[in-house]
Amino acid sequence: MMDTFVDERDYKILEADKYTFFVLKKIMGGECRLLLPDHERLIICFTGHPFPVWIWTSDDASKGEMEKVYQLAKENKLLTGEYHFNVKYALAEYIIKRAAEEGLEMKVSTNMFAYDCLNPISPRTEADGGVHRCEMQDMEELVSFLDMFHREIGIDQQDIQGYRKDAESFIREGNMYFWKDGRGNSVASCKYALSGDMASINLVFTRPEFRRKHYAENLVYQVTMKAKEEGYIPMLYTDADYAASNACYEKIGYVLRGKLCTIG
Repeated sequence: MMDTFVDERDYKILEADKYTFFVLKKIMGGECRLLLPDHERLIICFTGHPFPVWIWTSDDASKGEMEKVYQLAKENKLLTGEYHFNVKYALAEYIIKRAAEEGLEMKVSTNMFAYDCLNPISPRTEADGGVHRCEMQDMEELVSFLDMFHREIGIDQQDIQGYRKDAESFIREGNMYFWKDGRGNSVASCKYALSGDMASINLVFTRPEFRRKHYAENLVYQVTMKAKEEGYIPMLYTDADYAASNACYEKIGYVLRGKLCTIG
């Protein structure tokens, strides 16, 4: 029996996957286009396009339960080709195979790692410049960063008005940062989002012409420290196939805690 609301039971079952499904825990309490939990074995949550559909299943989900997920996705018109899904690998494999039986081609587009950082390590190489918390006068530059970031990763893309709305929200929250180099150029971005006792580090981006100068490494470390000093557990998601960036995070103390993938 599926409901259309979440309660304390759903937050409790996510505790075992609090790193890999940090975002789900954060968004399912807000405004969602689709919210289907059974409060025990399954949660489906979709805020709206262009964002992914999050599907949590128990680690020991049966084929019957996975078929239920597939049918619910189909009934809610999520298998039209325009949506992507963040799921555990076992469910990804089932959905891809099941979709193929109906002539639908689906595949893994991103392999994701979830890290936390209980003991940050200062970067070996200091970058010139320093950290700068974004203010309203940084609005248009932040909009530009958001546009560049989402174009590069190729997901969750919006129009400029959408990015401007996000930028204003991030600035008001007070957790959005730039790294400014020695000449005052904004060369890298990073922010953190709070949920419970955790702080998700995200929007890590360095302008292409300023890469390989340790700006992102130093910025992520500084933002990680800010979150930790406020009493939160810093965590982040990475693309598992980007070995260089993952090595960068590991150098400053991030430890792998979980894996999931995006299919579409």
